[in-house]
Amino acid sequence: MYKEQVDMTRVPQHVAIIMDGNGRWAKARGMERTMGHQAGAETVHNIMASAVKLGIKYLTLYTFSTENWNRPEAEVSALMALLLKHLEEELFMKQNVRFQIIGEIERLPKTVREACESLIMKTKNNTASCMVLALSYSSKWEITKAVKNIAAEVKDGKIDADNIDENTISQHLATTFMPDPDLLIRTGGEIRLSNYLLWQCAYSELYFTDEYWPDFTEESLCKAIVDFQGRQRRFGKTGEQVENKK
Repeated sequence: MYKEQVDMTRVPQHVAIIMDGNGRWAKARGMERTMGHQAGAETVHNIMASAVKLGIKYLTLYTFSTENWNRPEAEVSALMALLLKHLEEELFMKQNVRFQIIGEIERLPKTVREACESLIMKTKNNTASCMVLALSYSSKWEITKAVKNIAAEVKDGKIDADNIDENTISQHLATTFMPDPDLLIRTGGEIRLSNYLLWQCAYSELYFTDEYWPDFTEESLCKAIVDFQGRQRRFGKTGEQVENKK
């Protein structure tokens, strides 16, 4: 059991997940793709509860990318309806979890946008963990927007171009309210980042699993964390430097 192997003193503070494989999970069972998304939504609830138990402070889930707008209209509509259904205040309040979103929020249907904004307000004082949904999100969109905003501030004299550094860019990203991910997990067997938190994951540990998202369990999460805890995070330093700092 991987759950028993987790060192609770070294749990990653921020875990980001690319929830892949809902459609293929459904297809393998002779179901419509929407049934896979429904099963995936239940997994979100379970993993959120697991994150709280493990002491993970930030859980960021790639829920809907800007590229997903190119999917069949019926599937997009079903995804939006499913999202609206599962934004249940009771679940977040019961787990003492704060809710946040990142992405091109203005592209979301008004009902979904208003439900998200309401849940953000109602859970703003919760302290156990923070679950962030990346909705209508892509890193290229996020970084482009940050560059435009920085350029405008330089033009207005608010920022000196010579003083722009990594922190300047980070402070203009949608994720400025939380630390960068320690661990990025992708389910579904694909080995790529798919335009997700590219700046923020510069030094994240990457973990890929063949499990489809609906099959991902608390034990699966613990397995990823145990793997994470077995790695040495050097951030450009040598192994000896890291060891000597302990």
